[in-house]
Amino acid sequence: MSGKAAKPKDYAFEWSKDKEPHATRRRELRKKYGKKISALEGHDPSLKYYVFAAFFVQIATCYYVTQVSDSLLLYFASMYIIGGTLNNTLGLSLHELSHGLGFKKFSTNIYFGIFANLPLGIPISVSFRRYHLEHHQFQGEDMVDSDIPTDWELSFFRSRPAKFLWLVLNPLFYAIRPLFVLPKTPGPLEVLNIAVQLSFDLLVWYFWGFRATCWFVFATLLGLGFHPIAGHFVAEHYTFVKGVETYSYYGPLNAFMFNVGYHNEHHDFPRIPGSRLPQLRALAPEYYDNLPHHMSYVKVLYHYVFDSLVGPWSRIKRSTLSPEQLKKLA
Repeated sequence: MSGKAAKPKDYAFEWSKDKEPHATRRRELRKKYGKKISALEGHDPSLKYYVFAAFFVQIATCYYVTQVSDSLLLYFASMYIIGGTLNNTLGLSLHELSHGLGFKKFSTNIYFGIFANLPLGIPISVSFRRYHLEHHQFQGEDMVDSDIPTDWELSFFRSRPAKFLWLVLNPLFYAIRPLFVLPKTPGPLEVLNIAVQLSFDLLVWYFWGFRATCWFVFATLLGLGFHPIAGHFVAEHYTFVKGVETYSYYGPLNAFMFNVGYHNEHHDFPRIPGSRLPQLRALAPEYYDNLPHHMSYVKVLYHYVFDSLVGPWSRIKRSTLSPEQLKKLA
C-alpha cells in the first residue's frame, strides 16, 4: 500500500463503462462446469441449526451478564467479544436467507430471517433482503446499489480519525443510506419484521430490564462496526487494487460467517450456499486462485484507516439504467 498523501482529485469514485464482472464469469463457468455447478446450488438444511445455536448462546450470554453477574467489565467485554461475534454470525445468516439458501420454500427463509433477526435488537432482515438482491443484480449501479457510500460520506470521512469513525458508525450508514439512495415504500413483511422485533425488545426489557435490551442492540452496533469480522464490509468491494471491484477472503473467520468471505464465488453463483462455496473454488481454481484476495480482515481494517489512498471513495460505480428503470426499482 502506498504511503503517499492523497490529493483532492483522488477523493473520487472509479467509474466503469463495463458491466459488472460476475455475469461474464458465470456464463463461462456454466459452460465449462455446468452440471457440477448445478449440483452445488440449492438450500443448505444445516443452516438452521447454526442459527439456533448462535441464537440460544446469545440469549444465554445476555441473561448471565445482565441477571446473574454484576460485573460491568464482563457486561461490556461480552457485548463486544461474544455478542458482537454472534450478531455478525446471525446478521450473515440473514444474508444466506435473503438468497433463499436455508429452506426449499422461499417464504420460510423470510420468516426464519425475522426469527434470526431477534438478538440483533434492530429490525433489518426484510429490508436488507430487498436492497441486497439489487446489490447483486445492479452491482455498482449509481442511485441503486446502496452498498456504495454516498457523496457526503466520501467528502467527510477522509482523514485517518474520520475513517476510523466511519468504521465505527458503519452499521448506522448501512441502515440509513438506502433511504437516501433509493427509498422504497415499506411492505407488509417489513411491518411484520418491525412489529415482531419491537415485541421481542419490549419483552426483554420487561423481564430482564433495559440493560438487557441495550446489550443486544449495542452488540449489533459494536459487532457490525469496528470488529474483526465486520472487516468483510470493507474487504468485499473496496478497491485495494485499481479496477478490481470484488474480493474474496480465505482466512479462518469464515467459520463464523457462513463462508461469506468467498465473495467472488458468491457473486458468481448466489444460489450456492456458503457451506459449498469452497467446493466451487476447488472446482475452478483457474478462475479464482489468481484473483486479488484477502487473508486477514485485521489487515483490511488497518489499511483502510492508515492508507491515505483508501477510503469511502474506493469503489467502482457505473451508470447503465434509464430514469424509467430507476423509477420502477423504487
